[in-house]
Amino acid sequence: MSAKPLAGGGLRNRILARLPSEDFRRLEPHMKLVEVEPGFSLYEPNIDLEYVYFPETGVGSIMTVLESGTESEVATVGFEGMIGLSVFHGVRSVPGRAFWQVSGHAFQLKAEVLRQETHQGGSLSDALHLYSQALFNQLSLTATCNRRHEIYERCSRWLLMTHDRVEGDEFLLTHEFLSKMLGVRRSGVTVAAGMLQKAGLIRYVRGRVTILDREGLEAASCECYRVVRDEFDRLLP
Repeated sequence: MSAKPLAGGGLRNRILARLPSEDFRRLEPHMKLVEVEPGFSLYEPNIDLEYVYFPETGVGSIMTVLESGTESEVATVGFEGMIGLSVFHGVRSVPGRAFWQVSGHAFQLKAEVLRQETHQGGSLSDALHLYSQALFNQLSLTATCNRRHEIYERCSRWLLMTHDRVEGDEFLLTHEFLSKMLGVRRSGVTVAAGMLQKAGLIRYVRGRVTILDREGLEAASCECYRVVRDEFDRLLP
């Protein structure tokens, strides 16, 4: 992870973009715009969170971790949100973990600064309350989706959510990684990706996915993608 100068304007992150200019200027000296590579750990189970992250580009994943070491993704986070939301809710550590999934950039802020900034309310606190509701909706839909919908529908939903958050139509993705994200075996991912590729919706070669037909992929996805997207658009336009 490498640091870059803080961008002067044109914020993509929906939470930071909502802040009045005076509130953003107060936070600006405490933030760094960092380049984050896939696999970088954002926080680990039961260890105090030192930083929170506001993605600009790229994708982070929030994971559950079982005692056996098995992991499953419960939420994908991009420019619409923040990673480390438990800090805002007064929690210093969590039993899950989060890591960076698709390379990009994020604003890094010390957890203690976030606590001080939101302790007595204000615009950042208001935005994080709205984001909390939208994220709760995403978590609820993910739980239902994982039990009720076919793997190819869930795979389509995940690809769409990632496509929304990255720059361009192409990103790196292995079968092993996607199976962990969907909580299924690699063989199931192979079949689902094969169906989408045969339909001409994606191209999947050597761990690299290219979205070929966005509208077709939306049609192949379950309604969970649309519901989650619309809720974020409603609460954090």
